[in-house]
Amino acid sequence: MPMTITEKILAAHSDRDTVHPGEIIMARIDLALGNDITAPIAIKILRDNGIDEVFDKDKIALVPDHFTPNKDIASAEQCKVLREFAHDYDISHYFELGEMGVEHALLPEQGIVLPGDLVLGADSHTCTYGGLGAFSTGVGSTDLAGAMISGRSWFRVPTSMKFVLDGELRPWVGGKDLILYIIGQIGVDGALYRSMELTGSAIGALGMSDRLAMCNMAIEAGAKNGIIAPDAITEEYVKGRSEREYTVFSSDADAVYDEVINIDASQIELQVAFPHLPENSKPVGEAKDISIDQVVIGSCTNGRFEDLEIAASLIKGKKVADGVRMIVIPATPTIYRQAMDAGFFAIFLEAGAVISPPTCGPCLGGHMGVLAEGEKAVATTNRNFVGRMGHPGSEVYLSGPAVAAASAVAGTISSPHDLI
Repeated sequence: MPMTITEKILAAHSDRDTVHPGEIIMARIDLALGNDITAPIAIKILRDNGIDEVFDKDKIALVPDHFTPNKDIASAEQCKVLREFAHDYDISHYFELGEMGVEHALLPEQGIVLPGDLVLGADSHTCTYGGLGAFSTGVGSTDLAGAMISGRSWFRVPTSMKFVLDGELRPWVGGKDLILYIIGQIGVDGALYRSMELTGSAIGALGMSDRLAMCNMAIEAGAKNGIIAPDAITEEYVKGRSEREYTVFSSDADAVYDEVINIDASQIELQVAFPHLPENSKPVGEAKDISIDQVVIGSCTNGRFEDLEIAASLIKGKKVADGVRMIVIPATPTIYRQAMDAGFFAIFLEAGAVISPPTCGPCLGGHMGVLAEGEKAVATTNRNFVGRMGHPGSEVYLSGPAVAAASAVAGTISSPHDLI
């Protein structure tokens, strides 16, 4: 029976030859992930029930990244729960400050997630790892606890949507623009509990940073997961990052899809998602003359080296506009060092930006860039819901790093073409 890449991964992890959309299956987990918000709930379940060991100490990752460096006593207590659990249960993949990065940038970088894996994480943007050709999806803390105990979890096999993006991309257009455009076309529930499979020549030309960014936002269309079949670019990325064996899956040519959507990627312009939903995506030219108070470049969507490189190239020799706060957040310590060695920090600092240690901070309105009432921000983050970055009366406009950097200089939402 022909199958999609998602169906093949689920079948392999449930020790079956085939699975069918709609089936309920039990599948083995390659990695269970929790952070400083979600993991303490799962840990309490284990401790309260006297469970003194996990299914595999090498297949659990704990990353305190949302409110770190700890912003207050409550966040410090949350992180303490993770720290003590990691020590008591001998968890291999625990990342404290100095090693801690934004989880969905950190785990691929460290080779902890690989193609063909089945990853379950108590964070909705766990779908990021589909950029590597893994099946990864977000769950609640109770399901995380079950996976930490048993190494298995239940799934309803999703149907699949296939997005075929062909054509050469316009200057500065990247993965963030492509996924914002797609969400703008199908809506925030357009892929509800379906797998978003991304393919075509435009996808094949993307680097890993852009692929991870696209799959990261599959959840913003309601998808169960986003996924891109591994290729030579994937192999080059994972080579040397991990000594663990992995399996490459791809969809059969005659696999069955709920829907196939063909997109001429050469016609996609730089995108901005207006408040208060990612589906409110429009070409950047429709956002002119919107004054802003803050720009955030970072997050699990666009905090990688390539994103900072784009921003630095545009802002070099320029100044952040008066009245605008520009916050740059490298997503991991490795990216931090790479950006510093490449001279990006000097560029950002001379322009008037500030540089934060790795954190999710402002993305969820936690810290390191919370908005006041009436303030507007352009952010390379993934959500712009009401109050997402602070006060319910604030507004967040989502973009890629090129638009964000250009907007920081202009003081209004702008295209990088306006700077050149």
